[in-house]
Amino acid sequence: MNNRRVTIVGGAGLTGRNIVKRLAARGAVITVASRNAVAAGFLRPMGDVGQIAPFDVGIADGAMLARLIAGRDTVISCAGILAEHGRNSFDLVHHRGPAMLARLAAEAGVRRFVHVSAIGADPRSPSAYARSKAAGEASVLAAFPGATIMRPSLIFGPEDGAFNLFGAMARALPALPLIGGGRTRFQPVFVDNVADAIVAVLDRPEAEGRIYELGGPEILTFRQMLELLLRVVRRPRALVPVPAGLASFLAYFLEFLPDPPLTRDQIKLLQIDNVVGPGMPGLAELGVAPAALGLVLPTYLDRFRKGGRFPPMVEAANRLT
Repeated sequence: MNNRRVTIVGGAGLTGRNIVKRLAARGAVITVASRNAVAAGFLRPMGDVGQIAPFDVGIADGAMLARLIAGRDTVISCAGILAEHGRNSFDLVHHRGPAMLARLAAEAGVRRFVHVSAIGADPRSPSAYARSKAAGEASVLAAFPGATIMRPSLIFGPEDGAFNLFGAMARALPALPLIGGGRTRFQPVFVDNVADAIVAVLDRPEAEGRIYELGGPEILTFRQMLELLLRVVRRPRALVPVPAGLASFLAYFLEFLPDPPLTRDQIKLLQIDNVVGPGMPGLAELGVAPAALGLVLPTYLDRFRKGGRFPPMVEAANRLT
């Protein structure tokens, strides 16, 4: 990795920042394309002076992206959104943007291109998110046939959106909603494992043109994940089944918020299993040992516990007597 020149689009996000950290530790020189370079400044201390350079650039700014890709040997595309807002549509961020990146990378003579998609990418999906992910994969491979596609399941980690959201809800509410009954299956994967897998494929010629699906060591239903979370934060709460139709009705109004906690498209996703497909290569093929959800959640959800990480003094004393 020494002196490898890498451009990462979406490098300040949950997955991107962990990729930057690993590449910097291996000596890569990294350009980060971000919507807000000032906000992405926290990435700089992950490397030596001048090793990591964030730039303001939008996913549709072809001229600027071409300049940031020129002279690089690796491009990693990991920009993504969970809800559409203004001009940031699923089609732009997940499809047209990555397609342009792949074309610019091919024209610039880039050697390796990695695109982060998602398990569930399907052109026939009822979810616009999943359809846009499938369109992005197809366009990337058409423009850059040697690209590697990485499809993670639900990603968890200290800055994740899902488990931190439900931890906050458990602290504030007497019950948590089980949308559609909570039967949908997930294979949650630790963000560190996803970043390790992406770095691993860069030095594997056999990864060119392949699709990898990244899942953790266990498959859990939505209900089981919430039950585990409640045990971790030590807050017994009722789990109330909410029909998908009612949830979609409520999500319609939530979509008027600047940062909606739930959308109608996410309701559709929550009704589709999100697990590694049979025979799909994944973490094992890349030499990455997956971390279990139950071992990692306590390391960053303790702030939602009563008394924080450590139990109150009275409770601790009672346990000793």
